[in-house]
Amino acid sequence: MAAPMVASDVEVALESVFPQELGLFAEAFTAETRYRLCGHELSIVQHHGSRLGVAAPVWEAALALCDFFEEHKLNFWGKKVLELGAGTGIVGILVALLGGDVIITDLPVALKQIQENVHRNLPAECLARTKVCALSWGLDHMEFPSDYDFILGADIVYLKDTYPSLIRTLQHLCGPQSTIYLSSKMRQEHSTVLFFETLLPMHFTPKLAFRDENENINIYKVTQKSNI
Repeated sequence: MAAPMVASDVEVALESVFPQELGLFAEAFTAETRYRLCGHELSIVQHHGSRLGVAAPVWEAALALCDFFEEHKLNFWGKKVLELGAGTGIVGILVALLGGDVIITDLPVALKQIQENVHRNLPAECLARTKVCALSWGLDHMEFPSDYDFILGADIVYLKDTYPSLIRTLQHLCGPQSTIYLSSKMRQEHSTVLFFETLLPMHFTPKLAFRDENENINIYKVTQKSNI
């Protein structure tokens, strides 16, 4: 998942989120999982291990966001879309299949996995309007425009030190026409509630669009603050 750091700092950041003694990423293995989302069959490869850490799995918040798109029949056809902290790329891949012009971003270390999944799942006509590239919050966000119709993020709010950089990145990317959808497991130990209920409302207008009580996942619809 994206964060304001260079690739060489990734392992340090992961250790701060998941203590090393837990051994959560000690075992290296590759898994392939199939999903049916919005009428499309997706085959997603996940390269588990210390190198990718939290970027390797398909998290429940990503699946919740994909289901939300189907439930609410969101129209991505011809829309300009950017995904932050994509991990496996599953959300951006689905949006491309639904007709979006998509930029799928994450730290450089995660791009190979995303590219693999993009090429496994997208036909040529979708590949032509899908781009995978690095975006490190707070470092190179200014290289991206501010004219996206949709900005998406699934389980990217998990490391408190990155929150200011994430806010700055969203401020730059989000234009008057933009809608941000953020899906997140509401982890108390990672101050996720603080981000959505205190930090984000200082700069944006967030609205709780969906809540899964069983999985403790919230989806927020976020827009620029009105000047009125």
